[in-house]
Amino acid sequence: MSILAGGCFSPPRGVAPVSDFDLDRYLGKWYEIARLDHSFERGLSRVTAEYSLRDHGDILVVNRGYDELRDEWSEARGVARPIGPPDLASLKVAFFWPFWGAYHVIALDADYRWAMVTSSTRDYLWILSRRPRLDPAVLDDLLDQAARQGFATERLIFVEHE
Repeated sequence: MSILAGGCFSPPRGVAPVSDFDLDRYLGKWYEIARLDHSFERGLSRVTAEYSLRDHGDILVVNRGYDELRDEWSEARGVARPIGPPDLASLKVAFFWPFWGAYHVIALDADYRWAMVTSSTRDYLWILSRRPRLDPAVLDDLLDQAARQGFATERLIFVEHE
């Protein structure tokens, strides 16, 4: 998920990134289950994010989504780098050089099957899954967690995957 904000890399006050994070396990393909609306993803369905390690240690980020109105796929490529200790789920991400944004995994399944991600403000929230659908009970729990942390869950867009 791309982030356009730059400068501040701390998570929102009262929100903590996951500790005991294993970047190698996080790499791979994720399906976007829900998101707060932003212009860079507006109108996209079937959104995925794929993370892969590059030779020099940076992480290649490839976001894809289908634009129904244009009847075409949209793709954005970026780079991510860990910030803080290696076991802390915090990255900085750039899709448009030289602008970097914060990427914090704030909830993560023990088996890396789902994740919840934010940036440096509560204006950004994504719920991700390794599969196109997430168990409704897990989704409800994540929505409850996000609401308790002050995210506007009533504004979430639930992404279609066909």
